[in-house]
Amino acid sequence: MKSKRIIALLLSLLLILSLVGCGIENAVSGGSDAICWLNYKPELDATLQTLAAKYTEKTGISVKIITPESGTYSRTLQESLDAEDPPTMFVINTPADAEAFGGYAYDLADTDIQKELDNTPATTVGSIYNAAGKLVGLPYCQECFGIAVNPDLLAPLNYTVEDIKNFDSLKEIAQVIHANASWLGYDAFCSLDLDAASSWRVTGHLANLEYVYEERDASSWGETPPTLTGAHLPDFKNLYDLIINNGVSAPESLAAGGHNPIEEFTSGKAAFLPAGSWDYATLKAAVPNVTMIPYYCGVKGEEKAGLNCGTENYWAVNVKASDAAQKSTLEFMYWLVTDEEASSALATQLGYLPYKHAAKSDNGFLTLANQYIKEERYTMDWAMKYQPNRDVYRAGLVTALTAYNADQSDKNWEAFKTAFVDDWAKLYVELYNQ
Repeated sequence: MKSKRIIALLLSLLLILSLVGCGIENAVSGGSDAICWLNYKPELDATLQTLAAKYTEKTGISVKIITPESGTYSRTLQESLDAEDPPTMFVINTPADAEAFGGYAYDLADTDIQKELDNTPATTVGSIYNAAGKLVGLPYCQECFGIAVNPDLLAPLNYTVEDIKNFDSLKEIAQVIHANASWLGYDAFCSLDLDAASSWRVTGHLANLEYVYEERDASSWGETPPTLTGAHLPDFKNLYDLIINNGVSAPESLAAGGHNPIEEFTSGKAAFLPAGSWDYATLKAAVPNVTMIPYYCGVKGEEKAGLNCGTENYWAVNVKASDAAQKSTLEFMYWLVTDEEASSALATQLGYLPYKHAAKSDNGFLTLANQYIKEERYTMDWAMKYQPNRDVYRAGLVTALTAYNADQSDKNWEAFKTAFVDDWAKLYVELYNQ
């Protein structure tokens, strides 16, 4: 038994080491101009592996894609940047990342790819700079998220998507579906799991609605605020409670995870799914008339809300890579957004690339986001990007919500409020006042 445990530990160590270093010398062609991309989005891995092989075939330059497991990116990034064979290309997500990893980032100002940026679409967000004003990251996708709806599952109860105008109407329809789930054969909401693979839907995207409205109360944040008021946690609670108590899975089962919300939606097991533009192709293939509504939560005036639009994905180039590797990495990035086949593959997966000569997207959720803007609805921005020490902060939220799901008491909700508000302040001090 002891030897088996030792073998298991060694295998785990080898797995970690395989993620930490890019192993450039062992790549297809090796050499000082080899490219290694530490990829943030696991769902993008298959597409990137294909594109990497095509670029190597085209240019003879090795391209290696490393994709950490969901929820481990920040830790892997820090370890890999300090490794002997660090990535030449990595992803920055937040202003906090811009400070933490900005020293590793090449200044992308006036590069060919920076000049390709298209700043005309209504949903485009800017690039990311560190406090010193260095351009450390360029956005490589524009995304939106909200609640995906299967209109066909509303019809048997004589509802339409147009009947959903705010939280009260969403709540009415969801509760009616849930109450009749046994004879309908489906429920209101898909499973909102809290495991590492899915908790971002709650601790990132759903939490964003509280940040957005708190930010609006303050006119604008502009940078990470040192404290939160938690003024809109009751609104977060409205939507969170509605989802977990009117869904396919029992609330207490969500902590362990293992459910497949995408499959639940595409197979017709639920009418509503918190989702994003990155899911559009998959959802539309199964539900041709799929649409999306905003995160209604009970805020006054939310009838004029639009979708959550933005990005937390910015390309960075490792300033500590060789000059040849920096050059080849920049050329690879430029190819990704200007080559018709490459940019089309990325646009299909990501929805929209904010570059002038990239393939255009037919993503229905992004089209809807822009339609909402034309109707003068307000866009909910990605205020979640301001979370300090995101992985630690979100882990605390998961712990508190796990207890709350098992026992939806006032005491457990107060513990979640503490994690949401107090932990933010503590982590801010640790991050910015070291």
